[in-house]
Amino acid sequence: MSEIAEKIIYVTTNGPESPEKATLPFKLANAGLALDLDVVMALDLDVVMALQGPAVYLAMPGMIPHVPDTNTSSLKQMLEVFVESGGRLLVCIPCMEERNLKATDLIEQAVPTSGSALTEEILSAKATLTY
Repeated sequence: MSEIAEKIIYVTTNGPESPEKATLPFKLANAGLALDLDVVMALDLDVVMALQGPAVYLAMPGMIPHVPDTNTSSLKQMLEVFVESGGRLLVCIPCMEERNLKATDLIEQAVPTSGSALTEEILSAKATLTY
């Protein structure tokens, strides 16, 4: 049986000012990464988190500890699980530039991404959810 590549993209525009809205997409993305692949059979799931607007601050190492817990787990824990489980973290370059952020200001796992590259990701995805 051949592998079927599937992609789901979570786009979030909420930053540290709105902890519940900022962490909800990470909860869902982690759930996608934790799917029981025996049940889904040969599903190869590519889970992508795209940070735009104020959400780009979530990719800064000094900011993560300041996002309060949301009764289940902290953003730090969710981000660690997301990356360790194979999730990809894309950060909007124009949004970074608007906030005077550089790639060196981001955590190691964050990938600065242009608008055109993100559009290509979205067009190749099975589903895109925006928060």
